[in-house]
Amino acid sequence: MPIISTPLDYNEEHLYIDLRRTLGLGLHLKCEGFNFAGSVKLKAATAMVRAAEREGVIGPGSVLVESSSGNLGIALAVIAASRGYRFVCVTDRNCNETARQLMAAYGATVHVVDTPGRHGGLLGARLSALRELLAAHPDFVWLNQYTSRQNWRAHYETTAPALAAEFPRLDVLFVGAGTTGTLMGCARWFRQHRPGVRIVAVDSVGSVSFGRPPAPRRIPGLGAGVRPPLLDPTVVDEVVHVPEARTVRMCRQLAARGFLLGGSSGTVTAGAAEWLAARPSPGPTAVAIAPDLGERYLDTVYRDDWVRAVYGTSVPDAG
Repeated sequence: MPIISTPLDYNEEHLYIDLRRTLGLGLHLKCEGFNFAGSVKLKAATAMVRAAEREGVIGPGSVLVESSSGNLGIALAVIAASRGYRFVCVTDRNCNETARQLMAAYGATVHVVDTPGRHGGLLGARLSALRELLAAHPDFVWLNQYTSRQNWRAHYETTAPALAAEFPRLDVLFVGAGTTGTLMGCARWFRQHRPGVRIVAVDSVGSVSFGRPPAPRRIPGLGAGVRPPLLDPTVVDEVVHVPEARTVRMCRQLAARGFLLGGSSGTVTAGAAEWLAARPSPGPTAVAIAPDLGERYLDTVYRDDWVRAVYGTSVPDAG
């Protein structure tokens, strides 16, 4: 049995859901939420912190600051609590209340931005607020998930090779696009080691990452109001854009079969399902990376009055 001393010591790498019984599609979900942060972001957060420690950028008593819509903030809050750092998270009004409470429970300070910036929407406003904090507190250390090489290296070194070992005949991999750390790490690994695998990025409608116009988004996680600095579109074969209403429907469809997954996982699954449904049967060997679990979305995606206020109905049209 596993016996651990810190929350960083446990991360389930080998759990997959076969969705043939649930969705009638030949798709496996690589579940990345079974760790003490509840999402794939624990990998990037751990890699960034450990690199900063090795380089002497942070040490006992350091104060970490980061911009996050939720999952990365929770991961850093877990790590900070474990290693004796203070952590300040700059988030925005779309961050789920449960996610804010989780960060606070670990001892983090949470700053919430309510008004979108003139450029870059809520993400732009978060980054502006973060830079103001850095100017006012020179001792704060920004690991910067948006530009950190460790963000994508974490998945190049762990997620992609673990997946490839489980699926030696993989044909297509679906990866969500937020900061694009997971996407870039996996895409680069497969380009180098298994170039025949097709990489399909899944983004949210309203995100500007792949050149589409900005539009309001309410579900945190995937998508961006500012083009991700880490993104290299040349290693991506295709992009699928998923409306948020379709994310909600997919999350609830999975929950109805006992799989309570997060908004990011619902978006990736919806995008993969759309792509696979357009292919003849039997389809390719396909895997999608499911970044998060669903408990922190109970007050949004799984709450009828929230969904009704956003979409005008408790079961929104798939779009």
